[in-house]
Amino acid sequence: MDSNASVVPANTILVGKSITTPDGGPVLLHGKLGNRHGLIAGATGTGKTVTLMTLAEGFSRMGVPVFLADVKGDVAGLAVAGTASEKLQERVAQIGIADWSPQASPTVFWDLFGKSGHPIRTTVSEIGPTLLSRILELNDTQSGVLDIVFKLADDRGLLLLDLEDLRALLGLVADERKDISTSYGLVSTQSIGAIQRALLRLESDGGEMFFGEPALELADLMRTTTDGRGVVNVLAAESLILKPRLYSSFLLWLLSELFEQLPEVGDLDKPKLVFVFDEAHLLFDDAPPALRQRVEQVVRIIRSKGVGVYFCSQFPDDVPDDILGQLGNRVQHALRAFTPRDQKAVRTAAQTFVANPDLDVAETISRLGTGEALVSTLQDKGVPMPVEHTLIAPPRCRMGAITEAERAQVRAGSPVGGKYDQRVDRDSAAEMLANKATAAAEQAKAPPARTREQDDAEPGGFGQSVKDAVFGTGRRQGMVETMAKQTARTVGSQIGRQILRGLLGGLFGGKRR
Repeated sequence: MDSNASVVPANTILVGKSITTPDGGPVLLHGKLGNRHGLIAGATGTGKTVTLMTLAEGFSRMGVPVFLADVKGDVAGLAVAGTASEKLQERVAQIGIADWSPQASPTVFWDLFGKSGHPIRTTVSEIGPTLLSRILELNDTQSGVLDIVFKLADDRGLLLLDLEDLRALLGLVADERKDISTSYGLVSTQSIGAIQRALLRLESDGGEMFFGEPALELADLMRTTTDGRGVVNVLAAESLILKPRLYSSFLLWLLSELFEQLPEVGDLDKPKLVFVFDEAHLLFDDAPPALRQRVEQVVRIIRSKGVGVYFCSQFPDDVPDDILGQLGNRVQHALRAFTPRDQKAVRTAAQTFVANPDLDVAETISRLGTGEALVSTLQDKGVPMPVEHTLIAPPRCRMGAITEAERAQVRAGSPVGGKYDQRVDRDSAAEMLANKATAAAEQAKAPPARTREQDDAEPGGFGQSVKDAVFGTGRRQGMVETMAKQTARTVGSQIGRQILRGLLGGLFGGKRR
C-alpha cells in the first residue's frame, strides 16, 4: 500500500485531501453526522456534480440509500462503472485513495413522466391543496376555493386520486355552487374556471402522469442490496426542471412525506436516507412565507428521523438564512466575483465557514480550480472543523451521461419495475359521480309510479277482473246474471211457487196449510 494512501475509517466518506498546507490530510464526512444536512454550492462548471456523485457513492458504500435529481443527464453515470484514465489515476494517486477502482452503484431510475425511469405517482389527496395550489400557480382566492373542494371531497367520501377526479369534483362544485357557498364559503364561477384552466395547462405539460396509482411507497426509496450497499435513486429531471413549480413542489412533497411517515430514531451511526435537493433556489423562489416556514420546520426536525438533506445550488444565499444555519456539512466550489451579486455571494460564503488561520477564505473562493472546493464538515460532538482548501476525490462511476441501452439494462434489473410501471385506475370521485349522474338520468326517464285506481282501471287489471267476474262481459255471463237466471228457474218450478205462496201468505196473514 502507498505510504501516502488515505485510510478511511468505517462509516466515513473520503471527500478529498486538504491542500491548505503541503502536509494536508484527508477530509472526511462522518456517517453519524450525515443527518445534520449539508450544502454543495458553486458556479456552473466548477465541479458540483462530481462532488455530488462522490458523496452519493460514499453513502451508498456505507449502506445508506440516496435520492437525487438528475437535472442535466450526467448523474445517471452512477449506474455505470467509470474508466481509469491516466488523468483520473493521477488524481487518485495525488489524494492517496488506496482502494479506488471503477465501480457502478446500485441504481434505480425514476421519472415523473415514466419515460426515462419508473413512474413516480401520488394521489391528489396525498399532495393536498397547498402544494397543488403552488403547482397550479393559483392566487390566494383560487387557493381558497381549492381548499373548499378538498373539504367537500372529505365530507362526501369521494376519493381524489387523479386529475380526472379533481375535474369531476370541480364540475360538482359548479353545479351546486350556491348551496356550497352557503355551507363552506363563497365559491365564484371565475375561480372555478381559473382552476380548470390551470389543470389543462398542467395536463398539457404532462403533469397528469404524476397523479394516480399505484402511489409511491417510501420503503422503495430506502432499499439496500444483499451485499449491504444503499440503492441510489436517480430522478430523471431534464424535462421536469423546465417546469420549476412542479419540480420543486414534487421534491417538497416527497420530503414532507418522509417527515410525516418515518418514525423518530434519534442519532444513528449513519443516516437511513440521504435526500439531495438540486437547484435548491427553485424551492424558495416566490415561495409564500407559510411554505418557507414549512420547509424550515421539516429540515430542522427530519434529522431526528434519520434523514440527511443536502441542498445544491450556485450561491449559498439561494437558501434562506434560517435553513442555511442548519446545514452543517459544507462544500463550496468556486464563485467568480464579476457582479455585485457575485461579490455579495462570496462574502456570504466566507462568513459561513469556521475560520482557518492558514486560509483567506474570501480570496480563495474566487481562485478555486475545477475539482477543488472549500470544505467544512462536522466532527466529534457536532463541532464544524475549520474550512479546508480541498482537492475533491473522483467518483468511481462514469462522469457523464449513459446510453439508452445502458439505461434500459438498468431498468430491466430493477426490483420495483413490476410494481410501478403499469398504471392502475380504480373507482374514485370521477367514477362515483358519473355513476350517480347515470342513475339520476335513468330515474328521470322511467314512467311515474301508478296509483291503485289506475291499475284497477287498466284492462287486465285486478279491479277490471273483479268487475268482469261480477257483471260479466259481452262474451260470458257474470255472477249477477247467473244468479238471476237460477232464481227465475226456481220461481217457475212447483217448489218455487210454494215458497212464493208461503212468503206471500206470511206477509198478508194467510192461513197455513
